[in-house]
Amino acid sequence: MAKGYRGRANSCYRTAINRVEKGLQYQYRDRKQKKRDFRSLWIEKINAGTRQEGLSYSKFFGVLNASEIQLNRKVLADIAATEPFSFKSILEVVKQMK
Repeated sequence: MAKGYRGRANSCYRTAINRVEKGLQYQYRDRKQKKRDFRSLWIEKINAGTRQEGLSYSKFFGVLNASEIQLNRKVLADIAATEPFSFKSILEVVKQMK
């Protein structure tokens, strides 16, 4: 498992064991961290789109959850980044429900 490691970490058995164990710890930690990072990135994208229309993210999402629109943060962030006119129409629906 230490094949790509540099220096003594790939040739010395004891050092390699320590490096592999530490690598597995990082791997476990970062699998959890990746989910948090993507969620915050999606929130930033949605917030940028809603601020352009004069609405805050929290108010937008509060009304969106109360409505029957079933779009998650990942989809909304993708729409906000790639299809601004579609996102604007979603914002108009939310503004009318407010």
